[in-house]
Amino acid sequence: MSAVTGPAQRRRPRSALPWLATPALVLFVGFAVVPLIGVFALSFTTWDGIGTIRATGLTSWRKVLTDPGLPHALWVTFLVMAVSWAVQTPLSILLGTFLAGRQRYRAVLGVVYFIPLMLSSAAIALAYKALLDPNFGLGAGLDIQTLSRDWLGEPGLAFAVVVFVVSWQFIPFHSLIYQGGVQQIPKSLYEAAQLDGAGRVRQFFSITLPQLKYTVITSSTLMVVGSLTFFDLIFILTEGGPGDATRVLALDMYKRGFQASLMGPASVIAVILVLVGLGLALLLRRLGGRDAGASQLEGA
Repeated sequence: MSAVTGPAQRRRPRSALPWLATPALVLFVGFAVVPLIGVFALSFTTWDGIGTIRATGLTSWRKVLTDPGLPHALWVTFLVMAVSWAVQTPLSILLGTFLAGRQRYRAVLGVVYFIPLMLSSAAIALAYKALLDPNFGLGAGLDIQTLSRDWLGEPGLAFAVVVFVVSWQFIPFHSLIYQGGVQQIPKSLYEAAQLDGAGRVRQFFSITLPQLKYTVITSSTLMVVGSLTFFDLIFILTEGGPGDATRVLALDMYKRGFQASLMGPASVIAVILVLVGLGLALLLRRLGGRDAGASQLEGA
């Protein structure tokens, strides 16, 4: 009897798997695919957000693609992406490696350091905007001339402030990713390196960094794709200024759609953001070679 019922029992979980995935698939289609199709359709229309939607073909696309402000917004977006990645990645790796230790104080530091990620980006932006105010901020209160500069009124300083605040908020998240990656590295590799006389610095560059290859790819993908959606923080800090120094694509989309009531061009920029994010994610995945699952099997 067991020989007859055994195969049937083994087939039941397999047949149930598609049904278990159905709720997630429905949510994904309803909240991701359908809105994306709607935005793509709106990019071929003219609409002020209230009146009648009129199909106008490629008018909105031509208007956006011939706008001289688009290349600048793209450049600022990629610049914020590149600089924030260059700041966050090394610091996140170092902090993640440090927090992967077994000392109790490191666990406490990990919890405390994770607090910025739990704060709202809008609240963080408001706090930093108040602190950096040249007349009533931290510099004026402490009478420190260096901190009393117009941080958000000069293009270079405003860009640096944006990158700093973004890094301050999201480094804890990526440190947590690297902390988990370091903890998955077999201890036998470090023990063998110690027997060969390798110090901590040599172990870090010869063992830790190579073993974190796929973790770096995962973290970088989240950083790059996430940087395309920076809006609330930049909007509250600088509103894209001074001038257009910090006007990224997401902010440009908001200003076209909700301030100028040009939903067609705003939808075009939204589609461009999706395509850029998809292309960068595929590029990073290709640079990573095999998927992350293979690395986990190797390290097991």
